[in-house]
Amino acid sequence: MSEPAQDMTPDQVRQIHQNLREQIGKVIVGQDEVIEQILICVFCRGHGLLVGVPGLAKTLLISTIARTLSLDFSRIQFTPDLMPSDITGTEVIEEDKSTGQRSLRFVRGPIFSNVVLADEINRTPPKTQAALLESMQERQVMVGGVRHELPHPFFVLATQNPLEQEGTYPLPEAQLDRFMYQVLIRYPSADEELEVMRRISTKDDQTIEAVLDGPGIEAIQTLVRHVPVAEHVMKYALRLVRATRVSEPEFKAAAPQVVQDYVSWGAGPRASENLILSAQGWALLAGETHVTPEHIRKVAKPVLRHRILTNFNAEADQVGTDDIIEGLLEAVSIEASDKRESSQLDEAIRN
Repeated sequence: MSEPAQDMTPDQVRQIHQNLREQIGKVIVGQDEVIEQILICVFCRGHGLLVGVPGLAKTLLISTIARTLSLDFSRIQFTPDLMPSDITGTEVIEEDKSTGQRSLRFVRGPIFSNVVLADEINRTPPKTQAALLESMQERQVMVGGVRHELPHPFFVLATQNPLEQEGTYPLPEAQLDRFMYQVLIRYPSADEELEVMRRISTKDDQTIEAVLDGPGIEAIQTLVRHVPVAEHVMKYALRLVRATRVSEPEFKAAAPQVVQDYVSWGAGPRASENLILSAQGWALLAGETHVTPEHIRKVAKPVLRHRILTNFNAEADQVGTDDIIEGLLEAVSIEASDKRESSQLDEAIRN
């Protein structure tokens, strides 16, 4: 039974979260961290980029989450010949048989859905990628000078295959920045894979019940933004992001050694925003009354891993962005290292 659209309390949100996990668990085995990160994206009104090899049930996971949330779901398979109009829709000429008059009618594309799975987004040319990413940012489609608003709520969950790079069009960093999270989907454990085999062999279809609806999701999104964040937590998130910016002299001298060695370009202001917002979502789902530095640390990898551009040294030494983020978390203290830095952050937050 879906929750009614009303102002929700944190206790109600925690119960909804528990019910969602139970329903999703009827179909999806394991992948607890992945499910948690996708739900945080939904409740924070963000979009997610899922990276994983084929066969890890990415489509099934996203469609199952859409069913538990009572949302419309559409899947777009990105191919090299896909055009922007194949996503957004197009105008067609329609003739009135009684009068013979002709007029243009807009036929909506698959983007007009609550949850859109952009499968293998890096397999389509930049022009088509840009059409999708414009819809993600503006939550609208412009066709023939007419604005068509996308449904609410609206989420894009895109997938990439990290193995096959031939014939792909990697997303530029500026477009990657539009995604709140980059979620890594890894192989299941031996026990989890055995459970998947058991479920397939029994052919026992599970009935998924809707736990939430669109207005209920928007109520939770509002509640997320009311989770208190102390000033010292904001400063900690700000220091983490600023410590990645080695491209400018004022930041490079103070950056941790792992960043100086392996990073060519750091995260921008959107990373700071998403660190705080997703930490608020994590705190709410975890039953906490406020955001702590530990919540910032929990969301650091999915928020930062696609916003840090590594250099040749990182490739040569086989150092990934997750390794850099781990070194960053070890090097950056929760409290400011000196009074000058603290006063600068105080002034920045006040402004």
